[in-house]
Amino acid sequence: MNDWQKKSPLDWESYVNKLVKVVAIEKHEYEGWVLTVDPVSASIVLAAFLESEKVSISVVMGHAVQEVEILKEGDGEMKQRLSRLFAPKESKAYSPEELEKRKNDLKTWLETNHIPVAEQGESGRTLCVAGVLTIDPPYGPEQCSSSNEIILSRVQGLVQGYLEKQQ
Repeated sequence: MNDWQKKSPLDWESYVNKLVKVVAIEKHEYEGWVLTVDPVSASIVLAAFLESEKVSISVVMGHAVQEVEILKEGDGEMKQRLSRLFAPKESKAYSPEELEKRKNDLKTWLETNHIPVAEQGESGRTLCVAGVLTIDPPYGPEQCSSSNEIILSRVQGLVQGYLEKQQ
């Protein structure tokens, strides 16, 4: 186990949002902004900004890391840029009132179609379908969660169909 792998997650966190140079085995060198460090494998995920707004993502496996040198601290603008790299493109922000209406409309529609649904959580924001599936805000098919893949697939299809009819 190398020195990098022996560091703690708190040590690795101090490298996030910083421009670094990583020296790996066989004298390979990588340079980029640290997005994250995997706490299990100690692998480093780097982002390098290329011309024409393209981004190159590299992963340096933890066992190959020999040295990590911080070249530059990330400013607020760079932290924002890095945090947006994997954000969904069409993330629409809903007001609390809109979310409440979406929840209530979906709940009513499910009940109308004889699908058992209840609100759960301390604020009642999560819908629970038949005790085996949850739907979190903003109540679309992507927010459905269940360990039963058959039920998950069918309810996602129902929710998708419902949303398409609403538009």
